[in-house]
Amino acid sequence: MQELSHYIDGKHAKGGSGRFADVMNPATGEVQARVPLASAAELDNAVARAAEAQVGWAATNPQRRARVMMKFGALIVEHMDELAELVSREHGKTLPDARGDVQRGLEVVEVCMGGPSLLKGEFTDNGGPGIDLYSMRQPLGVVAGITPFNFPAMIPLWKLAPALTCGNAMILKPSERCPSTALRLAELLTEAGLPDGVLQVVNGDKEAVDALLDNETIQAVGFVGSTPIAQYIYGRAATNGKRAQCFGGAKNHMIIMPDADLDKAADALVGAGYGAAGERCMAISVAVPVGKETADALIERLVPRIEKLKVGPYTAGEDVDYGPVITAQAKERILGLIDSGVEQGAELVIDGRGFSLQGYENGHFIGPSLFDNVTPDMEIYKEEIFGPVLSQVRAGSYEEALKLTMDNPYGNGTAIYTADGDTARDFAHRVNVGMVGINFPIPVPLSYHTFGGWKKSAFGDLNQYGPDAFRFYTKTKTVTARWFSGIKDGGEFNFKAMD
Repeated sequence: MQELSHYIDGKHAKGGSGRFADVMNPATGEVQARVPLASAAELDNAVARAAEAQVGWAATNPQRRARVMMKFGALIVEHMDELAELVSREHGKTLPDARGDVQRGLEVVEVCMGGPSLLKGEFTDNGGPGIDLYSMRQPLGVVAGITPFNFPAMIPLWKLAPALTCGNAMILKPSERCPSTALRLAELLTEAGLPDGVLQVVNGDKEAVDALLDNETIQAVGFVGSTPIAQYIYGRAATNGKRAQCFGGAKNHMIIMPDADLDKAADALVGAGYGAAGERCMAISVAVPVGKETADALIERLVPRIEKLKVGPYTAGEDVDYGPVITAQAKERILGLIDSGVEQGAELVIDGRGFSLQGYENGHFIGPSLFDNVTPDMEIYKEEIFGPVLSQVRAGSYEEALKLTMDNPYGNGTAIYTADGDTARDFAHRVNVGMVGINFPIPVPLSYHTFGGWKKSAFGDLNQYGPDAFRFYTKTKTVTARWFSGIKDGGEFNFKAMD
């Protein structure tokens, strides 16, 4: 069996704690590798080594740091298929979806190739007699990224690319369920010219996470995962005086107006609801058609599309629509939520609970499920399912549909399908959700904008990637300078405003 490692000071390093976690093949239910779980002492040692390496990296001019990103981006393109297979093998998503995982991370790396333009400070000349003021963006030092299983390439790249471009060192703690992609990315960064120790990949569980949060050298923490863990990490990091951006769960609604193109809306719902087996924080899990006629017509269009979905392992070909969920425990939880929906009175239009795939009976596969007549008091509505389940909640009016979205405690993403520009504009302006799609189901912004939810989907003041990332990973120093034109006698003891 393969034994994985940490990546410390530019090379693989065996774990020293004696503790390991199993890395599963979710399609077969078999253990395919084991990954070491770092002790607090191992984590602290990696941080100390990173702090030493960061000094020289911060002193490297921004253009040279950007050149490392340029080479890194080229290496990602060169190794795209290899990286995608690593993602698929440990997560279970299809190869086309895995390539998309890598590609969306690569796009952030591409923005970081132009990082020097985002690191410029500000200057005011002659703010007073002979006085100039200027600000500098300087790196924080050593920062940490704690990333989830569902995007093994994309979210580590969202964290490490801007952090390193800004001159920081980073401790990356990937999910112990899908660690291999992060380790390979670290190898490629070394090949691209990143100095040893500037990126340390430390595998671990809660012990390593708590050590990161308590380590005084770590200046900032970025996290993506569930809302309860996001709240925990944000609170502990903030208590310890660290910057924190922590992104949690979601319950994303898509409103379908009576004037919408229902065929396009149905296609969008199937892709956004069932892609990656629903294991996306931006998945659409709630369809909200306005009016009975719209709801009935939408169900008629959804059923045949959903029934045609092909579920299987990534090795079955590129026409597979989605693969298994990540673990047996995740599967049982999803099946339990489907059971609760039935028990609480929702109409289970398509039942995916009995799905079985010949030759993969021990895999974590779930067939697609579709509910109608779901109400907000049901567990199937209140819980983030993170599985291939779409719920239809019927609304009598646009205002009712909008209120349903706004009253939900999560605020990651939302969408509306309509042919009316006034309705679309009103929705975009009023809805209290961080990312909005208009006739666009999964509104993940392009990499030169910024990604972030509202309400219980995010904790912290700044978003991921784009301009916000450069603000998060730097601190501003402002200098007020005076160069005397002549000799001035005596001192001034009063606080004097500038003329």
